[in-house]
Amino acid sequence: MTMTQPAPASTFAGTCSDSATCFAAIALAAVSWDGVLTMAGSRALRHALDYRHPFNTYGDKRMVHLMDDLLAMLRSSGAQHMMVEAARGLNPDQRGTAYAMAAEIMRSDGPLSEDECNILANLAAVLALDSGLTARVHEVMDLLHATIEA
Repeated sequence: MTMTQPAPASTFAGTCSDSATCFAAIALAAVSWDGVLTMAGSRALRHALDYRHPFNTYGDKRMVHLMDDLLAMLRSSGAQHMMVEAARGLNPDQRGTAYAMAAEIMRSDGPLSEDECNILANLAAVLALDSGLTARVHEVMDLLHATIEA
């Protein structure tokens, strides 16, 4: 999956300027959909972007600028609207990856709540994803988040 890199001084006025910004917007919306940014969610957001190209090539200043732009959009439009807008800027391959990342972020603080399931269902519809793909993503999330206690 290749994402276009934003210009260092990208603008983000309600729509994504490039696929990397759109991808990060979905990540931020997933972690803050309920207006709360938990420590687990914050770690999940950082992990979701830190190791992934092109974000792993961004310096601190560029990443802070990107997050500032995204936070401004989040405050002005809300998490669900931001997800819808961001989905429009992703190609089909990026959409599946963005859904899996959003599901992983939402699972970071425990099992999915009913509201989280509804948001993911809405995101899947907006991303025009096949139900087989979303079911596989959730099966993998169940494996990744299974308890290891006997």
